[in-house]
Parts: sequence; C-alpha cells; structure tokens
Amino acid sequence: MSGWTFLLLGIVTEVAGTFCMKLSHGFTHMVPSVLFVIFFAIALALINLSMKTIDMSVAYAIWSGVGIACLAVLGILFLGEPVTAPKLIFIAFIGIGVVGLHAYG
Repeated sequence: MSGWTFLLLGIVTEVAGTFCMKLSHGFTHMVPSVLFVIFFAIALALINLSMKTIDMSVAYAIWSGVGIACLAVLGILFLGEPVTAPKLIFIAFIGIGVVGLHAYG
C-alpha cells in the first residue's frame, strides 16, 4: 500500500477513535472506551507507516487537519453541535491547506 493509503486509513481510524472518546463519557462507558484505545493504536501504527514515504510535516498536518474537519462535521451531524459561519469558514481553510500540502508538500 502507498503512504497516502496508510494516511487515509489512519485518518479514518483516528476519527473513529475520537468519536468513541466522546461516546465513552470520560471512560464511564466500556465499549466506546475500549474501541477508543483500539482505534487510536491502529491510527498511530498507520500514520507511522505513512511516514515511510510522506514527509512527517506533511503527513501529520494532513492527518490532524482532515481529522479535525471530519470531527467538526460529525459533531454537527450526529451530536447536535452548532453550525456557525466561522466554523464552516475555518473548516474550509483546513481543506484548502490540506489540498495545498498534498499538491506542494
């Protein structure tokens, strides 16, 4: 698999882990707490593999940025988080940054 594939899978598992973290309610719900730990272990392994072929600064910035944007959208869609113009604008900025890093990083 390519570094970009590992990075994409790492982002997906990191987002799943963070969502489970929210659902665990401070480690008071067992299943999401266990899933949180498992997903994060997998995510870190995948980001590590992605850095074999992608510069660390690019991989980590994309991993963080896409994860943040995905979680913001999931929070809006599934957790009732408010939709505000600034939130949407800054999510768009993250997207622009990710595209730029992928193209020129």
